[in-house]
Amino acid sequence: MDTSSSRGTDNTSNTDLTPKRKIPSMCQHQRPCPSAESADREAALLVAHHPEQGWSLLCNGVLLFEDTGELLPDGRIIAPHRPLALDVMTAA
Repeated sequence: MDTSSSRGTDNTSNTDLTPKRKIPSMCQHQRPCPSAESADREAALLVAHHPEQGWSLLCNGVLLFEDTGELLPDGRIIAPHRPLALDVMTAA
């Protein structure tokens, strides 16, 4: 049995099936905010703040969650990084 189709098919290899979109910079500040790739990315200014939903959007495209987790513009996830409590108070 012949499995070929009568329709013309493109046999070229397309290994990159994930669409890539260029995200324009939202930061219009005179001193640009840190990029999403920099270590101090959380210092960027707020564009949208929704504490009732637990997230904020920074001008560098980073979604910052109230549990300190982050979603970067390229889809990478930064796990929550809460500071460790060094001085634990106990009831007497």
